[in-house]
Amino acid sequence: MTLRFIGTTSEHGDCPTLYEVEETGDIVVQGDRLTDPEHLEQLRDVKESETFVVIPRELLTRFAPKG
Repeated sequence: MTLRFIGTTSEHGDCPTLYEVEETGDIVVQGDRLTDPEHLEQLRDVKESETFVVIPRELLTRFAPKG
């Protein structure tokens, strides 16, 4: 699996960051883990293998595909 760096809005190499899996086009998200218990209890259909990260809207809007 080959990851291609898409972009980041952070400075000094900190997260959050977006990557693309070149073979599938899937997106990999790097960010701070969601730990707020109030937010976690609102999530639905969570699998044991899943985790959740917080991504600033600016990161998604800056690097979202156009068109």
